[in-house]
Amino acid sequence: MIGPLATGVIVLSLVIVVAAIVTAARNRAMGTVLLVALGVLEAALLVQAGFAIAGMVGGEGSGETATLIGYLAGTLVIPPAAAFLGLAERSRWGAIVIAVGGFAVCVMVGRLLQIWQGTA
Repeated sequence: MIGPLATGVIVLSLVIVVAAIVTAARNRAMGTVLLVALGVLEAALLVQAGFAIAGMVGGEGSGETATLIGYLAGTLVIPPAAAFLGLAERSRWGAIVIAVGGFAVCVMVGRLLQIWQGTA
């Protein structure tokens, strides 16, 4: 895994959280901005997963391969699921779902870094 890329993913997910909370506080449904942000987050997560898998094949990382793959798969599923649920719920609660999804990605990427470095 690449540290600066993981940091960028964490920052982007926190920006999505803040934007979603602002949207919900304004009593609005999820809009195009949040949908595009989730798409960019998913693209960044796919790049990160590619680098992590390439690193594992090259022998890098810790011995927690199953846990690492589980976290990688989980982070890849959350943004599309949040987008689907955010679009399905056309009230302020759709934006709240996106905020929760963004926060979950943030925490999971932090945990991925710990597992990769062997400090967890």
